[in-house]
Parts: sequence; structure tokens; C-alpha cells
Amino acid sequence: MTRFVARALALIVAGWTTSAASADLNYGSPYTVYQPLNAYSWAGPYLGGNLGYGWGSVENNPTKPSGFVGGVQAGYNFQNGSPWVFGIEADIQGTTADDRFAPWKFSNPWFGTVRGRAGYAVNNVLFYATGGLAFGELRGETFGITESHTNAGFTVGAGAEMGFAPHWSAKIEYLYVDLANSNFTITGGASNGYSFSLVRAGINYHF
Repeated sequence: MTRFVARALALIVAGWTTSAASADLNYGSPYTVYQPLNAYSWAGPYLGGNLGYGWGSVENNPTKPSGFVGGVQAGYNFQNGSPWVFGIEADIQGTTADDRFAPWKFSNPWFGTVRGRAGYAVNNVLFYATGGLAFGELRGETFGITESHTNAGFTVGAGAEMGFAPHWSAKIEYLYVDLANSNFTITGGASNGYSFSLVRAGINYHF
């Protein structure tokens, strides 16, 4: 019995030693069990911020609102041992985009998107396409009267993201956003909507 206990204790100690040694190995970060050893993993949730510039035009009106854009994004990526990465991302943005022509001024104070993402990873660099739902406010002003409409539309785009440190990545992205038209009383009942292009850079923290 004494020999049996001694052998069992020896096996437990050996197991602990092996586990500790394995834990010290550097597999890259972030890392999931679904990825090959030393391969960068894009899988999991992330949260970040972005800053960029947008420019566009208002349907049936000469104004061309443009300005800086900034906001936050959150998402989740799926990756299972292959270079292909699929995910979903949502963001909310504040903007300074506006323009004035004659008595009219149009602005886009805010917008948001909910998009799918599909991409191909070359280790710590991810190239992706994205598209989905867009929503936001178009505000019109004339002679002291303000009218605003919040509409839903669509967005499509593409980007590249690079992991540069454990848990951190940086991205650059282009989006085309089209918000649906609404009839504005201040423009005589015309159907006005805002469509614009956006280039932004962002940073993400991967949990």
C-alpha cells in the first residue's frame, strides 16, 4: 500500500510539472484551442473606438454634408482553425457632417451600423468585407425652423485589421452608407436622404 501511494503521488507531481511547463509556452496572443500552435487567433469578442472623415450628398438638394466622424464599436469573430474569419460588428457614431446652400442647411448628427464581416487572415493581418444595416438622423434647417428624420438604410465596405500587441489590433476601413429618404416639409415636401462615404481608423481590444 505504501508503494502504491508513493507511486500515485509521484504521478501527480509529474502531472503538475508537465502542466506548469505547458502553461509557460508562448502560443501567441490572443490564442484559442482551435488554432494551430503559434498562430494568431481572431476568435472572440472585442471592443474599440474609431475616428474618421465622411463626405456625401443629400438627395434632391444641393447640399453636400461632410465632416469628422468618431465613435465606438463592438463585435465578435468566429474562427475555427482556418484562415477564414466570420463575425458581426455594431457601432454608433457622432459626426460633424453638415453643409449649407441658400436657405437650407443639412446635417447628419449621428448614425450607426450593424454589419456582418467575412475575411481572410494572414496570421495577424485580416482582410475583410462588411455589410449590413445602417441607421441615422438627417436634420434640415431653414429660416430658424428645424426638421429631422431618423431612417434605416444599408452599408457596404471593406477593410484591413492588424494585431500589433497582445489583445490589441488596429484597423482601417471604408464604408458606403445610404440612409433612406424622407419627405421634408422645409424643402416643400421633397424626398431627401443622405448617402455618404466614410474612411476611418480604429483600435480594438480583444478579450
